[in-house]
Formats: sequence, C-alpha cells, structure tokens
Amino acid sequence: MLLARTASTMVQLVLVLLALERFHSPGVAGAVTFLALAPGLLVSPIGGALLDRHGRVKLMVLDYVVAATSLGLVVALGATDLLSEVPLLAIVTVSSLTFPLSQTGVRTLFPLLVPRPLWERANAIDSNGYVVSSILGPAVAGVLVATVGGLWALALTSAMYLVAAAVTLGVRDPLGTVPHGNLLGDAWRGLVYVARHPTLRGLALSVSTNNIANGLFYIGLPVLVLSRLSGGPAQVGQLFALSGVTAAVSVLFVGRVGTEGRERELLAGAMLAMAVGYTALLLSPNLVVVAIVMLLIGLATGPFDVVLFTMRQRRTDPAWLGRAFAVSMSLNFIGFPVGSAIGGATASVSLEATFGAAVALSVLAAVITFVAIPKQPTEEERSLGA
Repeated sequence: MLLARTASTMVQLVLVLLALERFHSPGVAGAVTFLALAPGLLVSPIGGALLDRHGRVKLMVLDYVVAATSLGLVVALGATDLLSEVPLLAIVTVSSLTFPLSQTGVRTLFPLLVPRPLWERANAIDSNGYVVSSILGPAVAGVLVATVGGLWALALTSAMYLVAAAVTLGVRDPLGTVPHGNLLGDAWRGLVYVARHPTLRGLALSVSTNNIANGLFYIGLPVLVLSRLSGGPAQVGQLFALSGVTAAVSVLFVGRVGTEGRERELLAGAMLAMAVGYTALLLSPNLVVVAIVMLLIGLATGPFDVVLFTMRQRRTDPAWLGRAFAVSMSLNFIGFPVGSAIGGATASVSLEATFGAAVALSVLAAVITFVAIPKQPTEEERSLGA
C-alpha cells in the first residue's frame, strides 16, 4: 500500500511538472490529471463488482502491473523523442481504467480484516498511508524532476509499482460472500445501492464538490510557484509534502477520538479550514503564506479522512463493500479530475479566479454536508442491506 500510494502521489505531480516543462501548457497539465483518473472512475462500478466476485489481491496486482507498464511506455517514448501530447494523454487514459481496482481493493480490505471497534484506529493508519506517501511522494518527485528530469522520475515510479505488485501477491485475500448474476447486473446494482443510500448519496454530493476545489488548487499551486514566485519543481514538491507533516499528527489524533454522532461537524469543519487556506493564497500569494496554507490543509486532513472512511464503513452492508465502495469512492473523487481540468484552463488566464472558485466550492461543500448527509443511520439504509 505504501509503495503504490507513494508511486501514485509521485506520478501525479511528475505528470503535471512534465507537462508544464515539456509542453509549457497548464491546459495539458490539467488534461493529463483529468484523464489519469476520470475514465477509471467512470468504469468503477464494474471494478467494484469484480472485487466482490474475485477478491482484492489479484486485481490489485493487475492494476500495479498496468501502471508500471504504462509509465515504462511513457519513459520509452520520451527517451526516443517520440512523446507528444496525444500519446501521453492516450497512455494515461488507458492506465486509469484499472485504477479503481487497487484503490477500492485496499480500502475494502480494512473492514474485512479489522474488528469493528477498531475501525477508526485502522482508518487512521489507512489514512496515514496516504499521509506518508503525500510527504515522501511530492518531495522526492520534485527533487527528481529538478535534478534528473521527469522521465527518470517516472522510471522510478514504474519500478515502485512492480515491487508493490510482488509484495501484494503474498497478502491473504478474505473473500466474503460472492454475489451471483452477471457482471454488468452486479455493477448496476452497486450504482442503485449508492443512489438509494442517503449517507453515501450525501457524501457523493458534498465530497465531490470539495474535491473540485482540491483539483483547482492542485493545478493552481504549481502554476503559482513556477510562474509568479520564482520557485522550481523541488519547491513545489516540498510544499505539497508540508501538508503531509501536519496530516500525520492530525490523522493519528482524530483516529483515537470517537467520531460517531459528530461526523457532519468534523467533515464540514475540515472543508471550511481548506477554504480559509485557499482564501489566504488569494489575498497574499507568497511562499511563506503558501507554506502555512499547506500546514493548515494537512491539519484538516485528519478529521476529513477518518470521518469519511469510518462513516462509509459503518453505514454500508458488508456484503456490498466492493460494489458500494467502488461507486462511492469514485463519486466522491470525481470532482478532483474535473477540478484539475478546469484549473488547467483557468490557471493560465487568472490564478485569482482559480483560487476564488476553490474557496466558494469548499464553503458550498460544507453546507451540503449538513443538508444532504443524515446525522444518524436511517431505516432506509438498514433496509438496503436486507
């Protein structure tokens, strides 16, 4: 998990920096980020059905191998001066199709392996897997791009995916109740389950809205640092890593605190904290302020991640983990590639508009959290698992 997630955070930033460096285009950077995620999110219902049918481990390994192969192809084309915008976009699009298999596969292993009373602590550890990768990945990626170039950085991430695949092969697969019926039917039932589930539906609305803001910020920050603050790729990576430092502390603290009954307050508070950070960038864009903003975003990560993961686990029937989680996670995350694509188009025109939209969307997401997510599990949710 740590190897694959670190490789993932590295490649996301390397692809953005590679597009800015090689093609000098925020639009291409936004398109690469969008296509590296969105196609896979669209086919995630099928991925979830496959996970429930065939288990997690084999399909996670498949995704790691596909990722390693795709990155290797980008490196080969770049080394022979054959890499242009179209092949790069095509490769990341194909590689994204298996992305939900590992992301959902890892996430649904935790509630199957860990006793229910320990879910919050397990989710803190799970979230810290992201936190560690968010510290190491961007920092290493930024330094590698600055010193040896984007292609060598991609070559390293390809190797990391291969090692992750080899390690994952030894994991025990706790395959639960296997659904019957055809694959597309199971995928459709997963979509219907989430659409009818008040909590999962509310999370999809609020978290996806917040992730549009995150996507705008993810493209806007490198453009700000490189074009206005005289920074380089290494500084961009270090700034993203800063948020991981405070997130590591925040996640472990929240993981030891009971969140049941206070989920909406904690989730909305985290979104508003992110809005405060984006506002600071809008009002005073300099490297010191950017560093403080990244520390604040890291602090907000703890309540955001632990509440999101644990609430989804508590209110989802165990028999639906693969299908429901694949759809729910994809709906939650779809805002990020959408925001990245929009950010790629707007950042070169107006960074102020980019960060201003991020502020507005984060505040809107906090409001939706209270309006759309039930405070307690509903009878409708309980009946869906029957």
